Amino acid sequence: MVAMFKCKLTYYIATLKREEWKMSKRSREPNVIYVGRKPPMNYVLGIITSFTGSNATEVTLKARGQAINTAVDAAEIARNRFMKDLNIDKITIGTEEMPPREGENRARMISTMEITLKRK
Repeated sequence: MVAMFKCKLTYYIATLKREEWKMSKRSREPNVIYVGRKPPMNYVLGIITSFTGSNATEVTLKARGQAINTAVDAAEIARNRFMKDLNIDKITIGTEEMPPREGENRARMISTMEITLKRK
């Protein structure tokens, strides 16, 4: 019973830390789009809005894990179909250590990618 409580508590703490990390990152970084589980066209709209709404010259897409596919799709759709004057300025890849899920005892390594799009 105590072990199960510890696992659940660890899971909730990890979830809260993850949400806190997301909120702190969003408030400090302008023109950054965090890619998740939504369809790629939602992020394409975000890219176009960021470039036209704030007159930004650069927008960064950040994705982790399986969302990397969606980030690449969104960048390519925006670049090839909607904004022909966009270039891929920089691609950064890396790995983050995530806390273990409920029932697991080891931390997980998650792939990350940042795609920086720049207007000509």
